[in-house]
Amino acid sequence: MQTKVPSWASTIWFIAMICTAAPAHAELSAEELAKLAQNPVGNLISVPFQNNTNLNFGPEKGTQNVLNIQPVIPISVNDDWNIITRTIIPIISMPSLYPGDDRTNGIGDMQFTAFLSPANPGEWIWGVGAIAQLPTNSNAQLGNDNWGLGPSFVVLHLDKGDPWVYGVLVNNVWSLTSDQQGGSYNNGLIQPFVNYNFEGGFYLTSAPILTVDWKADSGQQWTVPLGGGIGKIFHFGKLPVNTQLSAYYNVAAPDDAANWQIRAQVQLMFPK
Repeated sequence: MQTKVPSWASTIWFIAMICTAAPAHAELSAEELAKLAQNPVGNLISVPFQNNTNLNFGPEKGTQNVLNIQPVIPISVNDDWNIITRTIIPIISMPSLYPGDDRTNGIGDMQFTAFLSPANPGEWIWGVGAIAQLPTNSNAQLGNDNWGLGPSFVVLHLDKGDPWVYGVLVNNVWSLTSDQQGGSYNNGLIQPFVNYNFEGGFYLTSAPILTVDWKADSGQQWTVPLGGGIGKIFHFGKLPVNTQLSAYYNVAAPDDAANWQIRAQVQLMFPK
C-alpha cells in the first residue's frame, strides 16, 4: 500500500511561533479565563492539545488514540465582526484491524473551520461559517482522499454573573469528489456542551461529540456518547493554561466503534 507523507511540519512550526510570540495577560480572573476557554468563538488565540483514547475499538477490540492539535485564531474584520478560525490536525495511532495487521501511526485528515461572529455579543453568542476537510492523511487507514466542505454553526449562553456556560456546535461535511481512496462521505457532528464554573478556575464539564455517518446502514449511523469530567485553569508563569479530564460511554455506536473514550486536554491561552 502506497503511503503519502503530507507537508504538515510548517503547520506545527506556525503553532510554535504563535505560542512564543503572542502576549499573555494575567488581568482576567481564573473563572473569567475558564469561561473564555469554554467559548468556541471567543476573541482568544489558543492552542488546545486534545487527546482522545478510544477503548475496545475495531474488530480486534484494540485501543485507538487520537491527538487533536487545534489552534484557534480570531481575525478582526471591523469593530462589529470577527472571524474565528479553528484548525484540527489529528495525529492517530490505529490498532490492528484484523489478525496479523500492524498498528498504524500517522496524520489523519485536517479540518478547517471559519466562523463569522459578532465582536460585541450579549449573553447569547453565535457564529456561522463553513468547514473544509483536507485529505492530509499519511495512510489510507487514517482518512479519506476526497476533499470535503459543509456548513458549521455554534450558539452558546455566557453571562459574566452566571456560573453556567452552555451551547451546541453543529456541522456537516460532504465530500466534493468520490473517485479517490475511501469513496464519498456525508458526515455530521453535534457537540452539546455544558459547564459549571466555580471560583478559582475549577469547573465541571460535559461536551460529548455525537457523530453520524449518513451513508452507513440503518443502525450503524450514529455514535452517541454520554459522560463528563472536570477542568481547571492553571498558570505557567503568566501563561494561562486550561486543563480537562473527562470520560464518555457510547450508549449507541456502530458495531466496531469504541465503547469508552477518555479525553485529556491542555489548552494554551493567549487572551488579547
